[in-house]
This record gives sequence, structure tokens and C-alpha cells, in this order.
Amino acid sequence: MRIYLAVADHLARIGAYLAGAVLVGMVALILWEIVLRSVFHSSTFIMDEFVGYGVAAATFMALAHALAQGQIIRVGLLIERVPPRARRALEVLSALIGMMTVAVLIHFFWLRVVRAWTRGSVSNSVAQVPMWIPEAIVTVGLALLWLQLLAHLIRNRRGDVRHMPPATH
Repeated sequence: MRIYLAVADHLARIGAYLAGAVLVGMVALILWEIVLRSVFHSSTFIMDEFVGYGVAAATFMALAHALAQGQIIRVGLLIERVPPRARRALEVLSALIGMMTVAVLIHFFWLRVVRAWTRGSVSNSVAQVPMWIPEAIVTVGLALLWLQLLAHLIRNRRGDVRHMPPATH
């Protein structure tokens, strides 16, 4: 069980690093676009599209790490006022509901990836990005979140309070 928890945390960390790399790439693309427009009176014609994909990729790839670090917004009004045993029960329940919700999202995003792949769907832009690529990145991010929700569930069932995120307001 410890190995699973370590792997889930490691994969979440990799997702966060990838999200950081995407952010750096977005900044570089924006700066390049600024130089092209102001100095050369030209454009890449893809900046808006790629920054949009980057925002989605960075958001979904970082979700699992945010959960692991206790950085996902939580409602502390109830959690702070219940005894530790009830808090653990609420944490388990919320992890189960989260896992079911994310599993449904993974299912439907996977269907979108397969459909985009089989149909050869591309974006309506100069870049003509195959749509399965951004949709697959979101699906991977959701899968990492599901794995981290399972790790959160396991930790709460075991009573591992060291990994319980603090309740925030």
C-alpha cells in the first residue's frame, strides 16, 4: 500500500512539473508573439489557441499535486467543527464522490479522444492541431487526479493525519 501511495504522489509531482513546463512555454510563446507583432509587424497566428490549450493542460496536470499538497479549496466550516473520526468519515465520503465524478469525466473525455482520433478531427486554425492531443492531456490529468483521490481515500481510512490537508475557509 505504501508503494501505491508513493507512486501516486510521484506521478502527481510529475504532473505538476509538466504543468510548470507548460506555463513556461506559454510565457515564451506570448513573449515571442509580442516581439513578432511589435518589431516585425507579424504574428504566429497560433498564440491564442496554444495558450488556451496550455491553460487547460496546466490546470488539469496540476490538480493531483494540488490535492496531495492540500491546496484544493475546501470548506472548513463543517470539517473544523466535527470530531476527528467524523472528519475522517467526511473525507472518505468526499473522496469517494470525487472519484466517481472524476471517473465519469475520464470516461467521457476518453470517448472524445477516441472519436477525435478516429475521425481525424483538427482545430479550425492555421495550426490544425489534432484535437485528440489536448483532449488526451486533459484525460491524463483527470486520471492523475483520480489516482490521488484514491491515495487520499486510503490515507484517510488508515487515519494518516499527516497527509490530511488542513481545512481552509
